[in-house]
Amino acid sequence: MTSAVPLVVGLMSGTSLDGIDAALVDFSRSHPRTLATFWQPYSDTIRQRALRLQAAQHDEIHSAALLANELARCYAEAVGHLLTKAGVGAGQVAAIGCHGQTIRHQPAAGYTVQLNNPALLAELTGITVVADFRSRDIAAGGQGAPLVPAFHAAIFGDPLRHRVILNIGGIANLTDLKPGHAVRGFDSGPGNLLMDAWIERHKGLRYDDGGQWAEQGQVLPELLGHFLADSFFAASPPKSCGRDEFNLPWIERHLAGSERPEDVQATLLELSAVSAIRAIDRWCGNPVELFVCGGGAHNRALMARLQHHLANCRVASTNSLDQAADWVEALAFAWLAWRTLNGETGNLPEVTGARGPRILGAIYPH
Repeated sequence: MTSAVPLVVGLMSGTSLDGIDAALVDFSRSHPRTLATFWQPYSDTIRQRALRLQAAQHDEIHSAALLANELARCYAEAVGHLLTKAGVGAGQVAAIGCHGQTIRHQPAAGYTVQLNNPALLAELTGITVVADFRSRDIAAGGQGAPLVPAFHAAIFGDPLRHRVILNIGGIANLTDLKPGHAVRGFDSGPGNLLMDAWIERHKGLRYDDGGQWAEQGQVLPELLGHFLADSFFAASPPKSCGRDEFNLPWIERHLAGSERPEDVQATLLELSAVSAIRAIDRWCGNPVELFVCGGGAHNRALMARLQHHLANCRVASTNSLDQAADWVEALAFAWLAWRTLNGETGNLPEVTGARGPRILGAIYPH
């Protein structure tokens, strides 16, 4: 299925459960161009319903189906606002690439679940929808994640400079772009997820703005050591993770109970930085540039810790590469949808561990 219309909407709602990133992308040139962006926050109700579905509960199949319908309506609303902002009609858009909302990620068990009702989304918008990007890679023996390294390589690769792209959402993943070498990528561990959960419990806030609360505390070396002893960090790529592995009970299992909350927050921030840095040191070597995207790029304290640990490497957000840090993942899923429409593969077997390249996603015509 080849599309002559070069406009695609990318939708991303990630592990942080904060809302929907929507980007309208033009693929008429060799380098994709973002025409408009829109962010729609989740209501508290939707966020809590999604959080409850992270674990087994009564009547969860029915609850998941109802939430998938509600998410499709939210996605459609976000698309409507995005197209209005861009002055573009639905008939001018080739497709919507919708990642969906992850509630379970169990590649070792052979499945991953991203809530969405793509058929309903196609009905509501009158636009073809490409969804369920991860399942085909898992069916081929892969992790199904991360999928963004292929996109990172396409737009951030440099023929001379060894770069690493670090996406810090709820979970952090990195892409190693070393000239003359195969692209590598994997999840390095928690990004914002644990810090967000801890500050919400103690301060009632969704996130630690700029890392201000973490800066009021001190890193607890013994606690950090307990965190880093988790087997995920020592595992070799390919690997991926999510709320299944890292969550509030995971934090609590490592606590003595006498720690000051702000010290725990400082230690969680250091965990996000150190786990990424150790992964870079072990698997990527010595890059000269580290570019950060995702919500973590706004955490000044976290960015400072990354620079501290990579003293001989330039650390900056992807804004420096003319790609706004907040929209890289939405742009990536527009790119993946465009490849699906044109019969092109979207995964990197050397990243996910799949048996080979695969065309990703299922297409729901409007």
